Amino acid sequence: MLSTALRSASLASLPIHSFKPKLPSFASFSSLQPPQQHQHPLWPGLQSWRDSSLNHNRFWGPSGPEPETPIGPNYQNSQLDSATSLAEMGAMILSTSDPITKSRLSHLAYSKWRRDRLPIGASQPPDRPARPSKPQLVSPKEIPAPKNSGLPLNAYMLHNLAHVELNAIDLAWDTVVRFSPYSDLLGDKFFSDFAHVADDESRHFAWCSQRLAELGFSYGDMPAHNLLWRESEKSSDDVVARLAVIPLVQEARGLDAGPRLVQKLIGFGDVKTSKVVAKIAEEEVAHVAVGVYWFVAVCQQMGRAPCPTFRDLLKEYNVEVKGPFNYTAREEAGLPRDWYDPLVEIEEDKERLSKVHDRLAHIISMEKENSNLNKTN
Repeated sequence: MLSTALRSASLASLPIHSFKPKLPSFASFSSLQPPQQHQHPLWPGLQSWRDSSLNHNRFWGPSGPEPETPIGPNYQNSQLDSATSLAEMGAMILSTSDPITKSRLSHLAYSKWRRDRLPIGASQPPDRPARPSKPQLVSPKEIPAPKNSGLPLNAYMLHNLAHVELNAIDLAWDTVVRFSPYSDLLGDKFFSDFAHVADDESRHFAWCSQRLAELGFSYGDMPAHNLLWRESEKSSDDVVARLAVIPLVQEARGLDAGPRLVQKLIGFGDVKTSKVVAKIAEEEVAHVAVGVYWFVAVCQQMGRAPCPTFRDLLKEYNVEVKGPFNYTAREEAGLPRDWYDPLVEIEEDKERLSKVHDRLAHIISMEKENSNLNKTN
């Protein structure tokens, strides 16, 4: 099966001489060769995102994001003080159940790693991230409709988004920790990018949590589903599948849903929440772009074409990609339409069938001509 081949090729069988482990430097460091520009267009803002200063704007003020009130001593003198590597801090965060604490520790961990130049290290993630007692996790079919949730529509949508962002924190840290034993193959830049994603997602959760509180609610006030994490478990031992399933499917769904959610919130009359959601959707482009970058880089290292590899992985892992799609945002992030849009694949099939039909028609025509010539002779 494809996944078996990819699992061995993506980690154990990749040529070791092509990987050059380096200590973290946040401007230019690599082990996997970057995707060739002429073969695949990358998001032009990717390097600027990597080189950006730490973003401390974790509070949503009257004019938008602004620095958070200084964090109290309980967070400054946290269990992270004893950590000696990025992977170790990631494992601690995954084992933290309180969402607010998880969010703040994520920012502290990423800040500490950049400040102290800690190594990637190696650690083991928990089987599942620690979770609070609320929200109750149920199947997607059991999630109440807005009118039955006990929350107004804006809080209902914001609660759903907060749940997505909390899962995104854990998914990014799980990617860092789970594949940390292969840091000599993947290179420090891989882990730097996904720790950066975790920091962004923690800021997004902070904004959602703050806005929910302003509306008189909190995360956990309604049930949520565990579909996001269950989907990620499929790729727990396959780095190529993890890149396909999480940033290129789950994160990309945020690009599709963001503008529609913004319009619904504006229609509801909640302009402030709509601005929070719009900012989150804008920043998600970087996360999809990171996924595209590493998926293409690993595919090129393995000698595989990214598009058919992506399609085959989705089929094997039974991952469905649903529209409607925000083609503009996806294209900006470097995610080509022919990777994910079934309509493109259908058109390609039609074109192939048309070519086969034309060839058959040509052969039949030639056979008829030959037959007529034989009769004449």
